[in-house]
Amino acid sequence: MRLITKTIAVILSAAVAVPPLFSGHGFTSDAATTITLSPYSTYDINDGKFEGWGTSLCWWANRVGYSDSLAQKAADTFYGDNGLRLNIARFNIGGGDDPSHDHITRTDSDMPGYTKFNNGNVTYDWNADYNQRNVLRKCIEAAGDDMIVEMFSNSPPYYMTNSGCTSGNRDGGKNNLKDDYYDDFANYLAEVSYHYKNEWGIDIQSITPTNEPYTNFWYAGSPKQEGCHFDIGNCESKIILELQRAMKEKGMEDVIISASDETSIDTQIDAFKALSADAKRAVGRIDTHTYGGSKRSDLRQLALDSGKNLWMSEVDGNGTAGQNAGAMAPGLWLSERITTDCNGLNASAWILWQVIDKHVCAAGYNGKKDSGMVDMTKGFWGTAVADHDKNEIVLSKKYYCFGQYTRYIRPGMTMLKSSGNTMAAFDDKNGQLVIVSYNTSASKSDMVYNLSQFAQCGTSAKLIRTSNSENWADKGTIDISGGVLKTSLEPNSVTTFIIDGVKGSIELEGKIDVDLSKVTGSSPWKDDTNYDCKKAFDGKTNTYFDGLGNG
Repeated sequence: MRLITKTIAVILSAAVAVPPLFSGHGFTSDAATTITLSPYSTYDINDGKFEGWGTSLCWWANRVGYSDSLAQKAADTFYGDNGLRLNIARFNIGGGDDPSHDHITRTDSDMPGYTKFNNGNVTYDWNADYNQRNVLRKCIEAAGDDMIVEMFSNSPPYYMTNSGCTSGNRDGGKNNLKDDYYDDFANYLAEVSYHYKNEWGIDIQSITPTNEPYTNFWYAGSPKQEGCHFDIGNCESKIILELQRAMKEKGMEDVIISASDETSIDTQIDAFKALSADAKRAVGRIDTHTYGGSKRSDLRQLALDSGKNLWMSEVDGNGTAGQNAGAMAPGLWLSERITTDCNGLNASAWILWQVIDKHVCAAGYNGKKDSGMVDMTKGFWGTAVADHDKNEIVLSKKYYCFGQYTRYIRPGMTMLKSSGNTMAAFDDKNGQLVIVSYNTSASKSDMVYNLSQFAQCGTSAKLIRTSNSENWADKGTIDISGGVLKTSLEPNSVTTFIIDGVKGSIELEGKIDVDLSKVTGSSPWKDDTNYDCKKAFDGKTNTYFDGLGNG
């Protein structure tokens, strides 16, 4: 059985090197990269179903939300049908620093909290955080029914911390939440979430109580942001279980608790393994950032073995890619990150840190100076710049490269395993296959997409491209012959192929529904009922049965 299983896995692998299928003018077959896509080889996580694309709203929503005009433009630009079509918003429940502190120098990251503390008395101020809430409401309306909201926290309120500061402990490597305030902090997160859902009608899918907790990044008096260290193991387990209790007491036990948004993939593995058994059960989804680490397949397997969904919940950077790519360089870097993260983790969602990281305003904001315009031919954080003086959002090639993915790979599609420079998704209901590939070379790159494992394939593919001279440009169609699409990717470009009339798996006549009453076998070698003998017939390459004894 082991030999058969391995053979099937090789045949159905997402990227298979096969002999060149075509040659012709302007196309070098022997130099082409071949990608084989199969409806039988899908992402392992969440049964391959994609949940969507998103961004956190802090801190940019806190900066632009004062203006209804800018807030609406942002919602349309990032969540609207004519924009990126994002559908996930990570909403920051601010802790709120000591009112006497003035050390955060950015104009966007001084996040308000919802409580006021006076001589031991705590009262809630529901007028707080208007700016971020204003943007959230407009984004929800722009995104429509696919919208997903996740609440997350960077720090508890200042009076719950050891340092008295929401930017972290005096020693950034030590916990900043007071030992006797875990329940209070959990109650705070639950109370805010309850108010948003029941008073303001904002549906919340998930909540995470920590953000990059096992680091030494966060320290008292930091000029940057709120942050809070939690040790892995007992401390992270404790806040997860307290949050589970608090959400249940508020009648919000259906809200998914996600954890733990570590900055590194490898740290995320260690942190989840270190959770108590009860905390692991309380976690409904693993959220990871990918600023560091490399063990994407290990984290994917950990999520599968633990029966958890998996999100890539935050990353961005000032990287560049391509050869003499100019303004495309930051966008090509982003394309590389999206493809590497999604194909490596098989994540069911991919979320950028913040779509706007820089602001232009001569007057500044709240007495602080804005960062100003960026050189969009060099690496920069975010995808756009908010110009408050001109009341406009300035878009970059990084924005348009992001849209090559977000506009066409949509929530509910099934993600297909792929490799190299390519991602793919299949919409079985509408018979549509979407392929996105980037080219970081200064010359054309020949590609062959083998689609022969689909039961039916359309005869042409629609091309959408972003390059130095194009933004989501409709480039017409290209023929598909014999289930094979051959093309040349333009230099320093990102191209989306949309193929209609596609049918997935072949429906066999006389199909036998396999169950344990009809097929028996010895115990699987993993000693796990998730790998019983039915897995040999389920049509998925990531599950298998491998009995050791007679059967």
